[in-house]
Amino acid sequence: MLSPETRSIIKATVPVLEQHGTTITSVFYKNMLNEHEELRNVFNRINQVQGAQPAALATTVLAAAKHIDDLSVLAPYVNMIGHKHRALQIKPEQYPIVGHYLLAAIKQVLGDAAKPEILEAWRQAYGEIADVFINVEADLYKEASWPGWKPFRVVSRENVASDIVEFTVAPEPESGIDLSRVPIVAGQYITVNVHPTTQGNKYDALRHYSICSISKDKGLRFAVKLEKSEEHADGLVSEFLDDHTSVGDRILLSAPAGDFALDKSLIHQNKIPLVLLCSGVGATPVMSMLEKQVAENPQRPVYWMQSSYDESRQAFKDQVDEFLDKCDNSHKFIVHTSSEPRIALEWLEREVPANADIYICGSVSFMRSMIEYLGRLNQSRIQYELFGPKMITIKV
Repeated sequence: MLSPETRSIIKATVPVLEQHGTTITSVFYKNMLNEHEELRNVFNRINQVQGAQPAALATTVLAAAKHIDDLSVLAPYVNMIGHKHRALQIKPEQYPIVGHYLLAAIKQVLGDAAKPEILEAWRQAYGEIADVFINVEADLYKEASWPGWKPFRVVSRENVASDIVEFTVAPEPESGIDLSRVPIVAGQYITVNVHPTTQGNKYDALRHYSICSISKDKGLRFAVKLEKSEEHADGLVSEFLDDHTSVGDRILLSAPAGDFALDKSLIHQNKIPLVLLCSGVGATPVMSMLEKQVAENPQRPVYWMQSSYDESRQAFKDQVDEFLDKCDNSHKFIVHTSSEPRIALEWLEREVPANADIYICGSVSFMRSMIEYLGRLNQSRIQYELFGPKMITIKV
């Protein structure tokens, strides 16, 4: 339990974190990864280069400082991050390493302003914050369908759009996994552990990919967007999977994870329409939600709203139509455009029903626009998934 004096010091550092937080976390990651090369096997290199991971951590630290009197306020964020950590196999013994380099970065960036009492307060606060994460993650490890990384074999791969490939994988006998006993929550992701030899890489690379279907008859299905254009340097793993992973190849996976899920209390509420809003490969998790809704209650009104650059990049066309055909009250809207914001405010105002239950997945810019627009329309039931550090989209 932190003393009132310690909490007061932490809250007094909020303005400093607002001004220097990302600088501190950038220094933190640089120093830690330089001195602990083994952690480069865990952290996404591209998120480091592009600044997404430092920005996300800065937001998390700032949120903790603002709510140090009652960290339970942060429970949704802790749960979200905890799922990521469990999927990446982050362990309790790694938290002291993070704490050491975080305090060192605060001292390095702030210099003389980082007085001993400030560093001591943050040492104590970090310990308490770390315990919150460790306890949440301990429960998630217990709930996981299997421990650690298990071998799967690719049984099929199919292009579901010109730039998206769907992999179906089945557990190897030595994994000890019986897929029929593995619960899949619509909206979850699996995590792939590969060792690409392209782009000068010399580390393991871990990536989350949304699960395409709650059905496991043929195996686990996940979708990968191919990033090979000059504008995208972040296709290390997607390029490896596309170019170097064929039917019959082995791949390591950790158990399904993620907190992006349908509100169970609303699945049978036919007066509250379900709206699934997506762009690009963001169709993947919301399509599994559509599958779940149809299986549980096909009478509920469903609105499928999908944007892609063109028809060739409209993912899962046949599967979506198959599910919508099973709905008693379905509405489909498809937009092909490369213009931002992809879907206009006026269009949403006209087509999205009031009092809806809304789920969004797509690029960061797409989701920010959709969330802003839907907020203007007084829509309050909004959940979204981000392919990357989600904390960069959260205002604390």
